[in-house]
Amino acid sequence: MALAVAGALLLALAVDALWGEPPAPVHPVVWMGHALHWCGERLAPLSPRGRDYKVFWLGALAWCVLAAIVFVVFWGLERLALHLPAPLAALALALLLKPLLAWRMLKGEVLAVEVALSQSLPAGRERLSRLVSRDVERLDAVQVRESAIESLAENLSDSVVAPLFWFALLGLPGAALYRFANTADAMWGYTGMRGGRYWQWAGKWAARADDVLSWLPARLTALLLAQAARGLPLRALAREARKTPSPNSGWPMAAMALALGVRLAKPGVYALHPRGRRAGPLDTRRAARLGSLAVLLLAPVAAMAAALLYWALP
Repeated sequence: MALAVAGALLLALAVDALWGEPPAPVHPVVWMGHALHWCGERLAPLSPRGRDYKVFWLGALAWCVLAAIVFVVFWGLERLALHLPAPLAALALALLLKPLLAWRMLKGEVLAVEVALSQSLPAGRERLSRLVSRDVERLDAVQVRESAIESLAENLSDSVVAPLFWFALLGLPGAALYRFANTADAMWGYTGMRGGRYWQWAGKWAARADDVLSWLPARLTALLLAQAARGLPLRALAREARKTPSPNSGWPMAAMALALGVRLAKPGVYALHPRGRRAGPLDTRRAARLGSLAVLLLAPVAAMAAALLYWALP
């Protein structure tokens, strides 16, 4: 079955490349989002508060309960799949793993920002708003492009590398747990008002959990991008990565900035590779190609690691 596990990882990437995302009604990440939305509306207060430890611990408890449900459900599905003959087990695991990663959709959305930007700046801003949570109305064309490239680099880690990393380490439940944690951070992990609710304390656990689970994958993504670019100065990479408030997202974004030779910035917050040139239309496509190459570099290594761990563990 070790070969079936490795084959499942490669098949999941193939399914993603050929068909992309499954319909929303059967997408497990969509279900996770619905559950988080329902809980969040009952946890987060409607107005800012001081140190609210009660809300913090309720948020932590809700996160743990939902995470346990996700882990157990996907552990059961994995057990069922592994009882099938090896070829069918690989296919079943691949179809279960695929919704937990999303490279084709991410790449398509980022390239669509460039297409929209070629039509008009308002169109580019509108398309970018589907990818990022920041206010896009004051961004100029270069800033829109920079934000799209940053989103591609950051989500390469969150949507591809990290799920495959945790699949290789803990199997299908590990990948599902990570996608839950990342979705929870995206929905709850704010430091102020969002969607009419105050998340400073309700979402703090979710934000920290995602930071922990993303720590190694973010740095692995940076190394993959460095390899895809045929080498980057690691000291410069580490220096640039530390400029962002997030302990993790700066690593893939800094690697992308250095690999492309462009400046990537969030106005008033950080500027990565500030001496780089302004990002142009071709840089978005170059970023997508670098991301695809990073995924290709990761795939055989992750598949081999998954097979070895499955074979070594009882």
